[in-house]
Formats: sequence, structure tokens, C-alpha cells
Amino acid sequence: MIRVAVGKTLGAFALDIAFESDGGVIALFGPSGSGKSATIGLIAGLTRPDRGVIALDGRALVDTAAGTFVPPHARRIGLVFQDAQLFPHLSVKHNLLFGRWFAPKAERRIALEPVVDTLGIGHLLDRRPGRLSGGEKQRVAIGRALVSSPRLLLMDEPLAALDAERKQEILPLIERLRDEFGIPIVYVSHAVEEVARLAARVVVLAHGRVAAAGSVEDVFGGSVAQAGESRFRRASFVTARVAGHDETWGLTELAHSAGTIWLAGRAGPPGRDCRVVIRATDVTLATERPSGLSVRTVLHGTIARIEADAGPLASIVVDLDGHGHVLASATRKALDELRLAPGHPVFALIKTVALDEQSVALAPASAPA
Repeated sequence: MIRVAVGKTLGAFALDIAFESDGGVIALFGPSGSGKSATIGLIAGLTRPDRGVIALDGRALVDTAAGTFVPPHARRIGLVFQDAQLFPHLSVKHNLLFGRWFAPKAERRIALEPVVDTLGIGHLLDRRPGRLSGGEKQRVAIGRALVSSPRLLLMDEPLAALDAERKQEILPLIERLRDEFGIPIVYVSHAVEEVARLAARVVVLAHGRVAAAGSVEDVFGGSVAQAGESRFRRASFVTARVAGHDETWGLTELAHSAGTIWLAGRAGPPGRDCRVVIRATDVTLATERPSGLSVRTVLHGTIARIEADAGPLASIVVDLDGHGHVLASATRKALDELRLAPGHPVFALIKTVALDEQSVALAPASAPA
């Protein structure tokens, strides 16, 4: 368990945050300048807070009132940054082994071999970093942090410098770290797809403060946490269970109390929970169940809230039978013509081709139903 309750003044910027996590992946989410990286620096011990407490598994790493400050090398925290920051003069193998020096021999519970196997970097061990691609460098950086047998892993936008293809290589690896090694992770990102896929909880930062905190579905179910975002970046996250695969048409059927969600390709074994990213601009609302359409996913729900300003557009939060929300964007004219208002039943229509099956997050196999 990690507990953070600190304050720090950095020039004209004031950071004052508090959150805690019992394990798994907790994401720090927010735009640039919101305080995400500053928070990581405080947890890692790279910066001293002006006031407050940081505790890991009941051990105080920082307690300004008691005068406690554990130095970075003694915190047993692994760090992965945007830039892999590998030692250029060392081979991949020696870069990996470097982290072990900071773990007492009795506490070196993560061996090199399973890390190499999980990350798929066995063929790179003799290379120098200068001969690695960006994705390969990040794999090695993650491996170096793991081999140190950390009590906590801090990942500060580790995919920000990678292209879309390389991101799709690394995301499944981080999922495996989460599920197989059981190390708690604080993951910093401003990409909603990464947060949806990896995190169980999310802390939204804005101007150095906590704007929202909770499960991914709860925080992003309403649109408050995404205020000010472009409508093309607004999204919601719906959790559903894999019901089966349609081998004839190559589709995956996800069961939800509000209806069936269809994905292209395979999204996991039957019985597993999935978290699906649904962009607000890909949702169409209807007052009656439609027919004669190519749209396969139709979810019934009730309008929970409508947010509109003086502009032409509005954001609509639809409650899905009490099991999550979906966010839709529409014109105010459409809302007026359909006479939509909070409490009205609606159907949310989503095209299968609009859902990116690569961004679907699979819950750990041990997750409760």
C-alpha cells in the first residue's frame, strides 16, 4: 500500500495532493503541467516535499513533521521514464543487472531469466543501447527496474516517446508485469487509452490538485474529469464480460446488462472481464431501438446528465442500467429536436469498426465477477 499526502512549492507552481492505493496499477492522469511528474519525483525521493507524508507498506519514506527522509537508493522503488536512460557503455545484460546492486541479496526475489522471458529480450542481451530501437530500449528499462526487485514501480509516461506500433508492443508487456509479478505500479499518463487498459484506479490532477479519484469507470463515467478536452479526445470506459467468439465473422461478443458489445477479432477468453474504450464522438443516441442499420452494438440506458454551454455542442452522460456510463457528444439542436433531458430512456449506438480492439483492457484472471 502506498499513501501520499504532500505539499511542495516549485516557483509559481504549488503542488498539494493526497491519495492512496492498495496495489495493482494506479494512474496519475492529467494534462501537461498538472503535477504528475512532480509527484513521481517526490515519491522516488528525487525531490523533498515542503510538508507531508509518503508511506509504502506502512513504512514512512517521508515524514516532514518527524524529520524522516529515506534517500532514493534505500526506498527500493523502480523507475521507468519516457527516455529509457540506459547506460550506453554497458550491454543490455549488464544494464539489467545494474539494478540488482540496490537490492539486498536476501530480498532479490525477481530473477533475471523470467524478466528476460516476459519482456522478450533474450536476443538483445549482448547488444549496446545504441543498437536498440525505441521499443527495445523501453523493454530493457522496464527489465532493469524489475530486476532490482522493487517494492513499487513508478512509470512516468513510458510510452510517450513511442509511435503507435511500438506502444501496442509495450502495453501487453506492462499488463503482464501487473498480472504476473504483482508489483504495485504508479503509472503517469495523459493518454486515456493507456489508463483504461492498465489501471484499476485513477487520480486526476489539475493545477497541482486532485480533481477526481476512484475507479476508471467512476472517474471517467461522467465528463467532469475531461472538462476542457477536445471533443475528439473525450471517451468513456465500459466493463463487460467475454461471452464468446463468432468464428464465422471473426467477432468477439461482450455481455453487458445494457446490451451486447461487439468487437472485431478476439478480445480474450470467455468469462474474462474487459474494459472497452468508447469515444464520445462514436456514440449515436436514439429514442427508440433502431432497425435496418449496420450498427451492431446497441446499449439501453437513461440520460443521467447533459452538459452544454453557449456553443453548438453538448456532452451527454448515459447511465447503463446502473453498471457504468457511456459519454456521447451531440449538437444542442439534436437534443432539442429529440426532446432529450435527464431521466429520459435512450439507446446508445456504437459501430463495431469504431471500437479499437487493441485498446481493450483485460482484467486479471483472478478479478471477481
